Amino acid sequence: MASIPKRLCTHRNIFCSKNAVHDKMPSLLRQLKTDSPDFSAQLDALLDRDQVFDTHVEKTVREIIGKVRQYGDQALLDLTAQYDGLRCKEPADLEIDPSECENALSRIDVGLRRSLEHAADRIRQFHTRQRETSWHYEQEDGTRLGQQIRPLERVGIYVPGGTASYPSSVLMNSVPARVAGVDEIVMTVPASGGQCSDAVLAASRVAGVDRVFQIGGAQAVAAMAYGTGTVPRVDKIVGPGNRFVAEAKRQVFGQVGIDMIAGPSEVVVICDDSADPDWVAIDLMAQAEHDKQAQSILICPDSRQIERVRLAVNRLLPQLDRHSVITASLQARGAVILVDSLYEAIAIANRIAPEHLQLMVDEPEELLARVRHAGAVFCGHYSAESLGDYCVGPNHVLPTAGTARFSSPLGVYDFQTRSSVIRCSAQGAADLSEIAITIAASEGLTAHAQSAAFRNRPPAKD
Repeated sequence: MASIPKRLCTHRNIFCSKNAVHDKMPSLLRQLKTDSPDFSAQLDALLDRDQVFDTHVEKTVREIIGKVRQYGDQALLDLTAQYDGLRCKEPADLEIDPSECENALSRIDVGLRRSLEHAADRIRQFHTRQRETSWHYEQEDGTRLGQQIRPLERVGIYVPGGTASYPSSVLMNSVPARVAGVDEIVMTVPASGGQCSDAVLAASRVAGVDRVFQIGGAQAVAAMAYGTGTVPRVDKIVGPGNRFVAEAKRQVFGQVGIDMIAGPSEVVVICDDSADPDWVAIDLMAQAEHDKQAQSILICPDSRQIERVRLAVNRLLPQLDRHSVITASLQARGAVILVDSLYEAIAIANRIAPEHLQLMVDEPEELLARVRHAGAVFCGHYSAESLGDYCVGPNHVLPTAGTARFSSPLGVYDFQTRSSVIRCSAQGAADLSEIAITIAASEGLTAHAQSAAFRNRPPAKD
């Protein structure tokens, strides 16, 4: 096994166990140690994603989808009144006039408008580099092969709006779709308490959304998946939401495409003693303030640094507006993991496959090369995950719950389809027919074999 450079290894110490004063101080974050015999079982329990789902959600969502499919617009009127407190007389009232979105852009603070426009520009610059174009090549026998890439016709964007407004979600979901060339972008957002956020409506104008509906929850997903008299059917639904929205996307998948089934947000921070404990602490708490099911995990090879971070959490927490949510999140799903080295930290991070991975070390590139599974990787002390949430450029819609093992951030490629294009020449068909006939015969598909064989002789003439 290759030796580990000294700067990537900090030997364990027993600071916490020797100092009784620190032992007795309460900590919101449970501590795991990789040298514990039951570490693997403890980590599995910490990462048990099933615990965050309510068994009643699936049934409730199925009933809501059924109502929307059967009763269409009337179901949307009833469910929107029931869940969002918005009572509309006519289905047309569910759609927000484009002029109202334009007015919202004028009403918001000038600083917020400039920030939204600047963020949108950075997101656009990044995603423009993802755009793919059609291609082809020609073989020696004259056969032409290629791939035709086209944008989706209509996309549905779901934007959360229950306890807070998220204009950043509007930008992150809509801008890549517009870059891809999608013909029409439809957005749904719940009008909590009967009113939509000006910031969200303004962001829809900045991002180029075509139509906005004040509908939320599973009913919004169902409406976009199946269509109603008022809400058009879309080809794909993207955007985060609560567990009812996530379950609705799961149930309509196949009827429409979806980006992913998002779980609670999560971050893994890997740090050594070069990191500012306050920076580490606030980044852990920034993730925890999303909701009580969010997960923040610190992995560090230095127990003294872990103690500094723990004390920083205790000191900074009371100053934060959502301290009760953060407390609940850290106590239920947060943890610190003491490891032997930063390389071991990366191995554990790969096992977790987190949505966000922060490498708060002086030379993150060496660790980055070993990262296999992460939705987004933030390298160095200045790359706060919160910057990625809003304005750096890469998408903040990321795989959660370990799905970074096999899926990727939302991007322009999610709003494009690919068609294989084949044009065989006469010589190409003749050359390939024997191969196709042989394989078809082994599968017992004689019509396939005949179809290939027919191409190896001149076509019949009238």
